[in-house]
Amino acid sequence: MMEHYYTEKPVSKIKETQFSHEFFGKKLDFVSVSGVFAFGDRIDKASLLLIESFRPSGASFFVLDVGCGFGPIALCIKARYPHLQVTAVDINERAVEYTKRNADINNLYIEVAKSDLYEALEGRQFGDIVSNPPIAAGKKVYTRLITDAYDHLIDGGALWLTAFHNKGGKTLKRIMEETFGNVEDVVKKGGIRVYRSVKAKNDSSVPQYE
Repeated sequence: MMEHYYTEKPVSKIKETQFSHEFFGKKLDFVSVSGVFAFGDRIDKASLLLIESFRPSGASFFVLDVGCGFGPIALCIKARYPHLQVTAVDINERAVEYTKRNADINNLYIEVAKSDLYEALEGRQFGDIVSNPPIAAGKKVYTRLITDAYDHLIDGGALWLTAFHNKGGKTLKRIMEETFGNVEDVVKKGGIRVYRSVKAKNDSSVPQYE
């Protein structure tokens, strides 16, 4: 069976790539690794669009990155918003290891844990949940990522997902609408969209993205 980035214990040969990324006047150094999403010499386009467009909801200081890969989303958010308490989780043990390594390289403190989506986060809630969702893991997985996010957000908290709209994004958007009763396209670029849903009691209380 072919190994993919949602594999819990990757056995593929480790190959590393080092690169730097500059944004909003900050420079971060990364080590990307094979067997982890998204191995390469740069941050993938969908994750980058989410990083650039993310704004804290203000519902709380706690942010969760689900399926963190080698850590670019979580670490870029922490670098730009140092007051936020960022947690990064992934089912892939290699991803967890390299996210911790990249946090150390950049002297950024974030919480990093192995977790199958929210499995290790029982009872915890966040102001924002962000993810470049694991489309390749199948509909059951990314549906649970969205539906279970509801209980892990405080009122007024937001779920942010990024995807190619015609390669799974339409389905993500529909499930977000069904789960939260609202969804918006925060930004569209090169076929990629960032979607945002807010946990709120009624539509009139949903804060609009600015």
